[in-house]
Amino acid sequence: MATNIARLSFFERWLDPVAEQMLGDCSSIDLTKLSYSDPEDVNWTNLQRAHGYQASTRGDMHTPWFADASLIKRCPNLLAIFSSGAGFDVIDVSACTRAGIAVCNQAGSNFEAVAEHTLGFMLALSKRISVTDRQLRRSETVDRYGHIGREIRGKTVGLIGLGFVGKRVAELCRGLFGMTVLACDPYLDEAEITRHGARKVSLNELVALSDFVSVHCPRNDETFGMIGTAIFEVMKPSAYLICTARGGIVREDELAAALASNAIAGAALDVFLKEPPPVDHPLLAFDNLIVTPHIAGMTDEALREMAASAARQWIALFSGIVPPHLVNPEVWPAFCERFAAEFSFRPAPLLAGGA
Repeated sequence: MATNIARLSFFERWLDPVAEQMLGDCSSIDLTKLSYSDPEDVNWTNLQRAHGYQASTRGDMHTPWFADASLIKRCPNLLAIFSSGAGFDVIDVSACTRAGIAVCNQAGSNFEAVAEHTLGFMLALSKRISVTDRQLRRSETVDRYGHIGREIRGKTVGLIGLGFVGKRVAELCRGLFGMTVLACDPYLDEAEITRHGARKVSLNELVALSDFVSVHCPRNDETFGMIGTAIFEVMKPSAYLICTARGGIVREDELAAALASNAIAGAALDVFLKEPPPVDHPLLAFDNLIVTPHIAGMTDEALREMAASAARQWIALFSGIVPPHLVNPEVWPAFCERFAAEFSFRPAPLLAGGA
């Protein structure tokens, strides 16, 4: 039976209260807060009625509430599932597409925060800030000449992926420090990469020439486990690896081996395959590794914008407007059929080349 009220469910909290404020002001959306501590049957009953599901971040998500094929099968009324940030690895996009469910992320909403974190990693590694901080806390006799750093001005940075974050990192590195910027992104042509101040190269050329290799690609079947021994063997012994993208892209055991053998000078990770990593994780034993707990994109400004972006897209979607960050545009015809059956009007068509 058709309805004019869209039911949208989420667990615990949004990244910022602004989303609840925006959605609460929308009379056509019934927003329901769920709790991981509630009985599963209560949550399932609600989700089975919901038209929309706002997925939590991976670090906040609890089983069985990942947006996988099992959840999708149990929730036949779902029309759309959104991720909280740019990443959408908590959502089985293929299963959603088969079921006629639109998937959206919040691409571009926290790129400044992640880019600044990346630059912070570069400075901390080259100036040996974290290493000397730890040693000074442990001993009064730190040899300053044993910790001579390097300037990043004029060095080469290689960016694996040139999306929102990669483009901002390129801009900062080039503008602030006059660095040479290389980029490997198979989805952008040479002209587009050149337009953003970088030079298009192959992955092997990038890792061979760069003083900093920084990962900014999504995690998917193409990129999972992409950075490992074969890459470290090509990198300069003086080079650093940085990853603020997603856990699983870097093979953690092979990075540990590279650090142990001094194949590379050091690394910085904001992400791990298992988050948070166990305290006995082999990588945590290395002083020339900087780690943060998946907080690169977490600033007051970024969290607010991610929440507001999601709210704007939910309002657009339930108004029949193509949301700007549709991950699976191929689903749109099937989504429109399901949406029209539920709400008695048809969403706008998907224009060629996007929304």
